[in-house]
Amino acid sequence: MTLDDQMLDLAKRAKSASYELAKLSTDDRNRCLLAMADAIEKNTSIIKEANLKDLEFGRSIDLSSAMLDRLELTPKRISGMAQGLREVAQLPDPTGKVLNEKDLQNGLKLQKLSCPLGVIVIIYESRPNVTADAAGLCFKSGSATILRGGKEAIHSNQAIAKIMMESASNAVTSFPADAVIVVPTIDRAAIPSLLSLTEHIDLCMPRGGEGLIRAVSECSRVPVIKHYTGVCHVFVHEKADITMATQVVVNSKCQRPGVCNAIETLLIDKSAAKEFLPVIAAALWNEKVELRCDPESYDILKDHDYNKDLLLNAQKQDWGAEYLDLILAVKIVDGIGEAIAHINTHGSGHSDAIVTSDVHAAEEFLNEVDSAAVYWNASTRFTDGAQFGMGAEIGISTDKIGARGPMGLEELTTYKWKIYGKGQVRE
Repeated sequence: MTLDDQMLDLAKRAKSASYELAKLSTDDRNRCLLAMADAIEKNTSIIKEANLKDLEFGRSIDLSSAMLDRLELTPKRISGMAQGLREVAQLPDPTGKVLNEKDLQNGLKLQKLSCPLGVIVIIYESRPNVTADAAGLCFKSGSATILRGGKEAIHSNQAIAKIMMESASNAVTSFPADAVIVVPTIDRAAIPSLLSLTEHIDLCMPRGGEGLIRAVSECSRVPVIKHYTGVCHVFVHEKADITMATQVVVNSKCQRPGVCNAIETLLIDKSAAKEFLPVIAAALWNEKVELRCDPESYDILKDHDYNKDLLLNAQKQDWGAEYLDLILAVKIVDGIGEAIAHINTHGSGHSDAIVTSDVHAAEEFLNEVDSAAVYWNASTRFTDGAQFGMGAEIGISTDKIGARGPMGLEELTTYKWKIYGKGQVRE
C-alpha cells in the first residue's frame, strides 16, 4: 500500500468514526474522558517506557536541551495530562446548543444549532502531552482526531493514544475505535498527502513554530487555523499611572518571555516619555531585558545607570520581530493615533494593550487596534483559554475567518440549521 493509500484509508476511518462519535451522549463522552484519565495514570510506567525510547532517539539526533525537556514526560506531566482530561469532562457540552431561532411569516420554524466539526487534524512538535490535550478537547466537542506529532515523539504519542482508546472502548460499548488516530509514519510526505483529502478532513490545526505553521498552511487543501507569530505590544499613554504601567509592561514581557502572548514592543507616548521611560526601563533592566531603542528613546536612556549590554539601537527589522526572549523593542510615538498605526502595521493581530486613565483614549485603542485580544490596563499574558474562563485551550488563532483568539470547546464546533415545516413550498 502506497503512502497516499495509507493516508486515504486513515482519513476514511476517521470520517466514519466522526459520525458515530457525534451520536454519543454527553454522559457517554464524559464517561470516556474520565476512563481515559484513569488509564493514563494507571499506565504511567508504559508511557514512561515509550517516552524513554523517544528521549534516546532525541539525544541521538542532537536535540537541544530545551527540546528534550519539552519531549520528556515526567510523572508530574503524565498526571497533568490525566487531570486535563478530567477538567475537560467537567466542561459543558459545546454541541447541541441553540444559537438562534426564528419563526418565518410562511410558517417555517428555524433553529441554528452547534454541532461537531467532523475530522480535525492536529500537527504538532515535541510535546507528547499535546496528544492527550488535543484528543480530549476534540473528543468532547464530538470530532474525530488525526494526530501527527514529531518523529522524536512517535513512541510516546502512540502509547498515549492507544491507552486512551482502549480505556474509552471499555467504558462505552458503542465507542468508535478510530475516534483518535496517530499517523503511524514519520515520513514528512504524509502531511501533504493527508491534507489533500478534502472529502474526509474538515480542519487542520498546526501547533508549533512559525516554520511548521507556514509549511502546513502552504501545502494544505483543507482549511487551516493558525497563528504565525505573536508580535504583541503595550502602549503607555500620556495619562497612564506609572506604577501600573511598569507592572503591566514587566509582566507582559518577563513573566514568560518565550510564549506567543508576551510583548515584543513597548510604545511610549512622546509627551510623557522623559518621565515614564527611565522608570520602566529600570524595572526591565532589573529583569535583564535587552532594550532595542529608536533614536528618541535611546537618547533618553543613554545617560542613565544601566548595563551597557542591555541598551542597543533598534534596526528596521526589530519592529516586527518575535524575539521569544528577554529582548524588547522600544519606540516613542506621537500620541495614540501613531501608536495604533504602528501596531496595525507591525503587529501580528495577536494581543495588544494600552495603559491609561483616559476612558476615551482606551476606547479608541480598543476599537481601532485590529487584534484578536485588546487590553486596557492589563497584561497581554492573559490571552489564554484557561485564563479566559474556557477551561481548556487547543490553540490561539490570529485568523479572522472562523475562530479568533484563544480556542476552547466552542471554537471546535460548527453549526447547522434545522428547519421545521408543514408542507411549505417556495413560489
